[in-house]
Formats: sequence, structure tokens, C-alpha cells
Amino acid sequence: MNNILGRIVSGKVTDENDKSYFVQIEGVTFLLDKSEIVKPLHIGSKFSGFAYENEDHKMQITRDAPKVQIDHFAFGQVVQSKYGLGVFVDIGLPNKDIAVSIDDLPELTKLWPKHGDYLMIALKVDKKGRIWGELADEQIFKDISTPGGKELMNHNLQATTYRLKLAGTRVITDDYHLGFIHPSERDVEPNLGKHVNVRVIGVLRDGTLNLSMKPRGYEAIDGDSKMLFAVLKHSDDYKLPYTDKSSPDDIKKYFGISKGQFKRAVGHLLKNRLVEQINGELKLTQKGIEFSIEE
Repeated sequence: MNNILGRIVSGKVTDENDKSYFVQIEGVTFLLDKSEIVKPLHIGSKFSGFAYENEDHKMQITRDAPKVQIDHFAFGQVVQSKYGLGVFVDIGLPNKDIAVSIDDLPELTKLWPKHGDYLMIALKVDKKGRIWGELADEQIFKDISTPGGKELMNHNLQATTYRLKLAGTRVITDDYHLGFIHPSERDVEPNLGKHVNVRVIGVLRDGTLNLSMKPRGYEAIDGDSKMLFAVLKHSDDYKLPYTDKSSPDDIKKYFGISKGQFKRAVGHLLKNRLVEQINGELKLTQKGIEFSIEE
């Protein structure tokens, strides 16, 4: 069966009933749904299609072959996960999702692909004749990728994660450029197969993109943060006698916002290293002084 399942194969029509034709391949009978066939088949005629075992454990053959096959890699959408087994991927078959084993997934289940994520897989058949999904390795992604160019610098792109390592996350963009996200360029590690928004912050000699999942500075600053930043920009020596320790009344009187709003605004500016709090004063850092809110 290993040379039949998960492939395009040919067989002979040997019988039929109201709903199905029966196609025999190397002594094994496969069901063929009549709803796929426009022109009726005759007993004894040849038929070629994709062979698989459906969810009812019956052998089936279909003319509507999926892109994912033995030695044929393509993306499929994750539809389910099962603890202790793995995740299931929809490759386009009407009555069969393909399992990707727990052995091929991250050790941390929180990094497993979620419903709606995408995995690039091919098919493999084990010794018991069961079809599994095989994750594409680094070489496969290199083979299908195209180098990125300097013109992509600072562009926003979308990408799918395909390898999770301590050193960082490897992705392939929707335009098939390979990319790398260093841990310092993300707030949370994305799970395997996640479709993410990224920004190009570097292009290596081989065309691999260095990417960031963090927003640009001006995108991270809005509302009260932008107002507070502007006030600091126009103040003497780029500093003000207010911090998150100041009284709510003083903050309300000067800035017109609550202390809670003030603290959140300061927090955003601190996170972006645009301000610092020293000796009871809030002041711009050198980065803050040089930073333009419109950039």
C-alpha cells in the first residue's frame, strides 16, 4: 500500500452502485464517488486519481487531487489538535484531515499550531499503511524561496512561521522570501504556523530578511503618550517635574488626564526608551530628543 496511498495512481473500474464506482489497484478496491464524474465510466475502463484512506477507514480514490502528496509539499490549514497525538491539517480532501505527529511539533504545547494556522507538509505512509503529514524542512523552504532585495527595507509584510528555535523564529513571507525574527524583535514568541505581520529591518547578502514584529516607534505612541511626548519636546531642557509618583490632582491640573492615563502614557514612552524618570522629574532620553513623532 505504501506505493499507492498519497499518490496519483491508475486502476481499473470493476463495479458500481448508485453512489460509487469501484476501482481496483494492485488487488485493492477503492471507492470513487460518482458525484465527481461528469461522463459515466464503463466497467473495465481505466481511471487515474489520488488514493487515500478516508475517515471511515475505507480506501478511496478521487479525481480532485490535493496539492499535498507524497514528496509534494504545500500549505494546509490546521483544523484541530489532539493532546497526545498532534494536529490535523485540511489539505482539501472532503472526508480526510491529515495528522502531523506530536513528535514533529514543539515540546511546548502552547507553541503548537492553532486552528486556522498553516503548515507546509507532504505526505508519508507508515508501515501500518497510515497517512501522516511530514513537515517541510529548512532545505524545502530554501528551494521554494526567492531572495529579498534592499528595496524591501522598512516594508510591512506578512509571513508564516515554520521553525521555532531559541535563537529566533524562522518565517517565509507571502512572497516566498525567507526571514528571521530575533527574540528581541518580538514581544511574544509566535506559535508554529502562525501568520504574522512583520517589518523588514535588514536584508542579508543571501537575500534573507531580518524582521521585526514590533511596531515602529511612532506607531507605538498614540493618544496620551503622544500628547505627553509633545509637551516634553516643547519644555525647557526636555523635562517636567512630574512622574508616576506625582499626585492625581497635580497631574489632572497640568495635563488634564487622570493619573491612570498618565501612568499608561509614561509606561509606553519608557518601553520605547524615549523618556526616563530621575530625581522626581520626567525627561526625554537622547533617543527621545532625536525622535520625531511624525517619522
